[in-house]
Amino acid sequence: MAGWFQNLKNSLSKTSSKIVQGLTSLILKRKLDQEILDELEEILIMSDLGVEVSKTLIANLKALKFDQEITLEEIKLFLAEEIAKILQNVEQSFEIKEESKPFIIMMVGVNGAGKTTTVAKLCKLFKNQNKTVKCIAGDTFRAAGSAQLDMWGTRIGVEVVTGDSGTDPASLVYRGVQSAMSAKDDVLVVDTAGRLQNNAGLMDELGKIYRVIQKQDETAPHEVLLVLDATVGQNAHSQVELFSKIVKVSGLVIAKMDSSAKAGVIVGLAQKFKLPIYFMGLGEGAEDLEEFKAKEFSYGLLGLDIDGDTKR
Repeated sequence: MAGWFQNLKNSLSKTSSKIVQGLTSLILKRKLDQEILDELEEILIMSDLGVEVSKTLIANLKALKFDQEITLEEIKLFLAEEIAKILQNVEQSFEIKEESKPFIIMMVGVNGAGKTTTVAKLCKLFKNQNKTVKCIAGDTFRAAGSAQLDMWGTRIGVEVVTGDSGTDPASLVYRGVQSAMSAKDDVLVVDTAGRLQNNAGLMDELGKIYRVIQKQDETAPHEVLLVLDATVGQNAHSQVELFSKIVKVSGLVIAKMDSSAKAGVIVGLAQKFKLPIYFMGLGEGAEDLEEFKAKEFSYGLLGLDIDGDTKR
């Protein structure tokens, strides 16, 4: 517990330092007045929590502590607890349903979001759970896409269904699903090419892949996970909106947490879309994937230890 939480705190340090430094310069044991509240709201917005979340947090703080003396530690703890309440609505364990075999997971996201690496991490996670796992390298537009996933497959011991560069991805996915069904695999993870959300042709292709999977199993895909790059900030909102129009996004994975100074956007995503956030990527290794935990994330965001201690 302590080990991975410390990794999370380290990953969130760029965001938390932005918030904490702003708070430190603002709060010097004084009464909470409107001027402080306005400046605090600006700090939260600039830390990518978003306007709506920031306004909600400030309103709650004002109702509880207005015109009362307040310390930096009290504000940090208050914000951490309030953010945890928002995030608890999207904290959900990822479950492989045994009655669905194979349990088909479709992975989507924009170019450079960290999707292929996330696919490999998920395959490793399921393999560690003693599941039989197969993966489809559906990124046939990018020559290096299949090669990258094939390399990961060799490293973690997972079979990867591949095709030549330029192969119709829907046809490849059809073949991969048939293979997983014949082998009675527990889990099938379908990688797809990274889409620029304004590329209508590629987005249409994504819808085609989704329909090809449904034709073979009307209950599938059983999960459609959108991989979001934690470094993109508020642009994550438009990605969720657009991908949800093309496929039925059922949950989120936040990648590149280890290099983000904009992780506050996760709070806004939780409040607006209420989609489960299943996992966070905290590094480049096959094991660097952790379940999303609301309280741990919110405390890390404010630079707090999980017991409320502010020692860094």
